[in-house]
Amino acid sequence: MRYINPHAPKHRHTLRDFLRWQFGFYKEPVLDDDKSVQIPDLPLALDPKRPYATWINHSTYLIAIDGWRFLTDPIWSKRCSPVDFIGPKRRHPPGKGLHELPPVHIVLISHNHYDHLDKHTVLTLHKRFPQILWCVPSGLKNWFLKRGITHVQELAWWETHTQGEMRITSVPAQHFSGRSLRDTNRTHWCGYVVEIGEKKRFYFAGDTGYNPSDFKQIGRQFAPLDLSLIPIGSYKPRFFMQPVHLNPAEALLVHRDVGSRLSLAMHWHTFRLADEPMQRPPYDLYHAIKKAGIPPQQFLVLKPGDAINW
Repeated sequence: MRYINPHAPKHRHTLRDFLRWQFGFYKEPVLDDDKSVQIPDLPLALDPKRPYATWINHSTYLIAIDGWRFLTDPIWSKRCSPVDFIGPKRRHPPGKGLHELPPVHIVLISHNHYDHLDKHTVLTLHKRFPQILWCVPSGLKNWFLKRGITHVQELAWWETHTQGEMRITSVPAQHFSGRSLRDTNRTHWCGYVVEIGEKKRFYFAGDTGYNPSDFKQIGRQFAPLDLSLIPIGSYKPRFFMQPVHLNPAEALLVHRDVGSRLSLAMHWHTFRLADEPMQRPPYDLYHAIKKAGIPPQQFLVLKPGDAINW
């Protein structure tokens, strides 16, 4: 079985497309900075008794709410690669050390790419916190079982896991999967909406491209969302990246489509996975925010280790 993106462009990128990108056939110009774009400062005070989100790095957030602690796509390794000596290398230390984490109850895994499903991190977390519930997309549970991790909840799109007053729903994303040349799209990809009774709900978008259907459907079912974690990086060249990665302007569309009260950026700064300059995504995001006339405090970019109440 192979999974598909029902709303994605029909063209599928091939190895030839990838090689043409690597040899510079799809280079795009980089615009000059607009000095009038101002990135807002974050609130200084953090109340640990209220729900908060800490950006660790890449797509890894620590979310605390009502006694629950969640991690999203955790990665602490030096490279996102099947081997230790080659592949995209970390550009900054994690915002919080793996052994500094408080007890974690639930980990949300969006798909099996190496920058989102990191074997070393998974095994270390399992050893430290064997009670963790791992929520994974369809087809991925077996990867955990092979490594002796059995407390795993596999969810297809729109399926919900309920635990007391906490509900986790797998929601659509537009991406792909694979950890080798032989297993492309053999497991699924997803985002998640987490609801804590009637108190709070947050959305983890995972890794995704944009389409005008899926995110509006998420908004119709769950809006308003108190917090959304939305990717803003790895978007150039657009010919190659658009089906599977949001650019900052599209990230802003997702923010609006799902009815997010506060969105936080992710999937940038940690690993160089595309052609845009490493520090470019926040500038492009706030340029889009300015153009749309949205208050900049609605979609914030944190530094690694920054935490904010939501």
